[in-house]
Amino acid sequence: MKLQMLAIFSFVAVAIGGIAWVFIYPLLSGERNVERRRQSVTRAEPTGGRTAAARVTQKSRREQVEETLKEIETKAKKPKNPPLTTKIAQAGLGWSKQRFMVTAAGLGVGLFLVVMMVGGGLLPALALSFAGAFGLPLWLLKFLKKRRETKFLNAFPDAVDVIVRGIKAGLPLLDSLKIIVTEASEPIKSEFRAIVETQAIGMPLGEACAKLYERMPLPEANFFGIVITIQQKAGGNLSEALGNLSRVLRDRKKMKAKIQAMSMEAKASASIIGSLPIAVGFLVWITSPDYIETLWLAELGRIMMAGCVVWMSIGVFVMKKMINFDF
Repeated sequence: MKLQMLAIFSFVAVAIGGIAWVFIYPLLSGERNVERRRQSVTRAEPTGGRTAAARVTQKSRREQVEETLKEIETKAKKPKNPPLTTKIAQAGLGWSKQRFMVTAAGLGVGLFLVVMMVGGGLLPALALSFAGAFGLPLWLLKFLKKRRETKFLNAFPDAVDVIVRGIKAGLPLLDSLKIIVTEASEPIKSEFRAIVETQAIGMPLGEACAKLYERMPLPEANFFGIVITIQQKAGGNLSEALGNLSRVLRDRKKMKAKIQAMSMEAKASASIIGSLPIAVGFLVWITSPDYIETLWLAELGRIMMAGCVVWMSIGVFVMKKMINFDF
């Protein structure tokens, strides 16, 4: 009985000592104070404050970039039918609107007089005069614009690389643009000269670069204006951004060349199919003119020729749409 009482007393004493060790000893030994001090030292209050500030700064910068992109997208919406002065500028001509209209009218009158002098009739003369006054000048503007854009795309990545090297060497962005104005070839030279001159009269450099898209309506020019505008408003590493832009431009150029190479077979097929009837008819007319003259002397033959021209034009147009890629 005494042994049992002693064992129970020992167990109760050990239990009381354990409870005291767990709850009372930390208060007496100061471990809680030490732990509280350790937590106060290791707590990342300043760092958390800086992180919060960085998040706020990053958020505000992101919002600023989004607002800038929205402004650029609003300004960069090119009209489906730009005015005549814009078309002349995009073609690289230094003509005024009045000079272009006078030249087109003179061309139309000249064709009308030539057709009437050779005895072509009034209706063909009017048709050729209309084509010469309205169709041919606008087609010429479109052709010159396309050729100028091709030259611009071939030299634009090199111009961006010049800007990147100038910035890495410590030159300001404007001085790098002036180097391109001095050393580059047309049309890069004239386009960047317009940027420098626009900036010189008080327009911010970002907006001046964004206006490049108005004179050269290409996605590459729009990319360049967006990069410069965002860097001017939100900051950032301009040399890295332009370096990435240069790689994107070169990749797009390679992709365009690859697409052209892959679509050459379809273009050759369309050219052969479109020219084959004309070539065969010409050869038959040389060898047997009496055999083929009925085709355009008889009324039914002329109707058949008109139908063939319409169907052949539709086929060539469909093939052209199938091999044209916008990217």
